[in-house]
Amino acid sequence: MNSSVRKPRDHWHWFSILIHWLTVVVVLSLFGLGLWMVELTYYSEWYRAGPDLHKSIGVLLFILTLFRIIWIKLKGKPVPLTRDGSKEQMIARFTHIILYSLLLSVMLFGYLISTADGRAIEVFGLFQVPAIIFGIDKQEDIAGVIHLWLAIILIILVIFHAMAALKHHFIDKDLTLKRMLNL
Repeated sequence: MNSSVRKPRDHWHWFSILIHWLTVVVVLSLFGLGLWMVELTYYSEWYRAGPDLHKSIGVLLFILTLFRIIWIKLKGKPVPLTRDGSKEQMIARFTHIILYSLLLSVMLFGYLISTADGRAIEVFGLFQVPAIIFGIDKQEDIAGVIHLWLAIILIILVIFHAMAALKHHFIDKDLTLKRMLNL
């Protein structure tokens, strides 16, 4: 691998920052949409449109998340602000692994809900994601419960992640938050 591609730096690449904040907005929006749409009645004009929008955006977020993981592997991360092996750095690494794992898991279980009847997921009329795993007894119900709880846990962890960034900014007075805001 070309060493210039993964050259350590003291800030995030602007594209990494863009993907990060786009992911934040999309995850929070999907969570809100998901909670709202399960309360819709059959006669609501959003009864079908809400889930279709939720699924389409979810598939695009899945693609973006995979791209983001590859991007970080190629471009690298900024040099840590804390010394290697510090407790805080280990917690940060573990938290990021859990965030990515939860994000991918939420989307996987969303896929299992959406394809339980064997139909593909239509993504804004542009392409379809085929149903590969379907027909499992109570697949939609079980995947739905898991999808919801993983989404709730993800949102809780996102809140803690944001609180940690604010702690770094206001209490530690370091550059952690500023690096993700590109200031």
